[in-house]
Amino acid sequence: MASDTRARPRSRASTPSASSPPNERRRKTAISVLTAGDVEGNERLTALTGLILIILLAALGVTIIRIGQLLWLHLFLGLALLGPIALKLMSSGYRFVRYYTANPRYRDRGPPPAALRMLAPLVVLCTLAVFITGLVLLFLGPSSRQPLVLTHKVSFIVWLAVTAVHVLGHLPELLGLFRAAPGARSELPALQVARAGSASGRLPGAAGRALSLAGALAVGLALAAVLIPQFASWTH
Repeated sequence: MASDTRARPRSRASTPSASSPPNERRRKTAISVLTAGDVEGNERLTALTGLILIILLAALGVTIIRIGQLLWLHLFLGLALLGPIALKLMSSGYRFVRYYTANPRYRDRGPPPAALRMLAPLVVLCTLAVFITGLVLLFLGPSSRQPLVLTHKVSFIVWLAVTAVHVLGHLPELLGLFRAAPGARSELPALQVARAGSASGRLPGAAGRALSLAGALAVGLALAAVLIPQFASWTH
């Protein structure tokens, strides 16, 4: 009898230990895969997004040299950049919020250099000015050229200057990250979600970073493709 009464509590206690439903466990596992990496993951996502932006902005710069012939490509690339730019603002903004809300991990990592922190609001404002004026021009058409075209050009020149300083200021940090973490180099070209985290040297959360980068590019490209008909008033 005594042995029976001892057995019952153990059998009851074992039931809650397997309490999480399968769907709930899968959901938690998916979230942990997508958000793993913590401070280092955020830094790597910001760095990878920055590299994509540098490549796309270099291509955009080529279109400016021959804007008369390559205006359609200038418009397309400008729209395609919106996805990666939004991701860059979100990843940098997330670090900003976590640091200034006194998250211990982000506090231990420390802020960027003071000069870059002071420059950051100007980079954001100039970025918004360039792309907002560009979008307004696209939708309003050539009849709205002045003074919007002048505003777009001036904001672009200022943006180019401050962004160049911003990139150069972060270049040692970027190069150091990729030298210290060989796994970071494999994430950008591969974007292999199924294999993320399985290769040696990969930081946890590679799947989330891959999805974020691919999603940002897809959103930008889809937006550019949808708005191609708007190019007609500028290219004809």
